Amino acid sequence: MKRLLLVVDYQNDFVDGSLGFPGAEKLEGPIAEKIAAYREAGDDVAFTLDTHHRDYLKTQEGRGLPVEHCIEGTPGHDLYGQIALLQCDTDTVFRKPSFGSAAFFERSRLSQRAADEVGKPPFASIEIVGLVSNICVLANAVLAKTACPEVPIIVDAACTASHDPALHEKVLDVMEGLQIQVINRI
Repeated sequence: MKRLLLVVDYQNDFVDGSLGFPGAEKLEGPIAEKIAAYREAGDDVAFTLDTHHRDYLKTQEGRGLPVEHCIEGTPGHDLYGQIALLQCDTDTVFRKPSFGSAAFFERSRLSQRAADEVGKPPFASIEIVGLVSNICVLANAVLAKTACPEVPIIVDAACTASHDPALHEKVLDVMEGLQIQVINRI
């Protein structure tokens, strides 16, 4: 049974762009190694991309939305560094306008439903890495746990981060409380 690695929003704007923060670039190597290991084992790799459109953002001005970021078609929307080179045409890419990917949830739910019919889980595990731990990583981990409640959901603390280290530690606690396995926590 295959494992699934979900790389969440490891995009230029979250690493060194408009919403980037010191330390985000240090995740590149560990995430790249993880992608390579999953590929070598024959497991699945998928990506989420925070995706916005300039026209939509203009309609939201004055509503307290964050700084313009991840505009489709701009360099800030692209995957960062070598992670961009590791993304293959056969990988599933979920473009999402918000924190959690509804399409990832739906695909996972349908995989769970099909697996239930044959009496086995859809994945050996779903591992989540990327940015930002207290926002999109958390949201997608909760969606994975909701869609596939018997599948181990894993978040690698060495492959995720936040602009706020204290909040990062708190969200790792929250995820553990939601029966999400947090590994490589220092």
